[in-house]
Amino acid sequence: MQRSTERILTTHVGSLARPHDLLEVMREKEHGRPYDPARFTEMVTAAVRDVVRRQAEAGLDVVTDGEQGKVSFLTYVKERLAGFDQVEGETLLPPSWQREIDDFPEYYHSYMSKYSAAVAPMRVMVCSGPVAYIGRDAVQADIANLRAALAGLDGPVEAFLPSTSPSGFGRNDYYSSEQDYLAAVAEAMREEYLAIVESGFLLQVDDPWLIEILTGDGRSDPAERRRRAEEHVAALNHALRGIPEDRIRLHTCYGLNHGPRLNDIPLADVVPVMLRINAGAYSFEVANPRHQHEWRIWADVPLAEGKILLPGLLGHATNYVEHPELIADGICQYAGLVGRENVIASADCGFSSRATFAPEVHPTVVWAKFAALAEGAARATKRLWAGA
Repeated sequence: MQRSTERILTTHVGSLARPHDLLEVMREKEHGRPYDPARFTEMVTAAVRDVVRRQAEAGLDVVTDGEQGKVSFLTYVKERLAGFDQVEGETLLPPSWQREIDDFPEYYHSYMSKYSAAVAPMRVMVCSGPVAYIGRDAVQADIANLRAALAGLDGPVEAFLPSTSPSGFGRNDYYSSEQDYLAAVAEAMREEYLAIVESGFLLQVDDPWLIEILTGDGRSDPAERRRRAEEHVAALNHALRGIPEDRIRLHTCYGLNHGPRLNDIPLADVVPVMLRINAGAYSFEVANPRHQHEWRIWADVPLAEGKILLPGLLGHATNYVEHPELIADGICQYAGLVGRENVIASADCGFSSRATFAPEVHPTVVWAKFAALAEGAARATKRLWAGA
């Protein structure tokens, strides 16, 4: 994994808006209606080529495929894991959202209507048989599309592919225990993790479920939540066993809830658990106003040698474009605490975690945000390397 040894590098979390013509075909595919598979494949390849080029033009250093062929960062695995059924009529809604909905029912009544713009609802997946990985062709297509998009492109120093963690997309109706279920899913997802790393790309594990497990819902016991979080970490580490940590990025966040967020758990309660996941770099929310102040925790939390922080300095729920000076200030705050070589400037979360016609941040604004991130990193570099 490249480090900020000579200048501050930039990246983001992964998902980007899909073109409308691709969304229209994906909508037919997701609803089981007739579509042209060959045309869909061509459109995904073209979309990946376009978003990789535009990331480079915006000045990003570590780029990705924008998850152009995936219906969401999470439920794409319905096509890659055997042993699951989707439950019609049951939408995937994290338990912690209920407290927010109870506190702000009028807001969420309006907010939830935005989900109708997605090409398909995020259905709950139920494990009804032995779990096995059947996504080899799909992950190889992801790899081939990203590799082709990078060919002959100047600018990017590295590339990554996102993959979901073993938790969060389904429930167990087959295995005798939750531990056995988690172990089976982790072993299956390991095949995807290995394929990505063996391709030469970095692996990013998307893991908002870690924070979801730790977040109080007003009913569950804190000790039980911590126990479940430890099981989750153990399962993920088992899936990652033997993979060099410097090939792994871990992203955790507070999910797709772009609401008031009064019930977010403090990052200080998350970091000790997060750092036990065997990754070389850790991505988390910073631009979110509920968490901007939390840079201070890194004065007390030791960062192990060789580890990298990917603080999110771009908000994924607002169309404001952050000023480069503000971004530079944030970079310098983190660099002052953990060392400039251990910071890569990033975003809070993805900019279209679901395939939707109405992403929270307009696609044209995302490119301006990325350009601001690159400029902010350049300004921070001048400050941090002044006189070097």
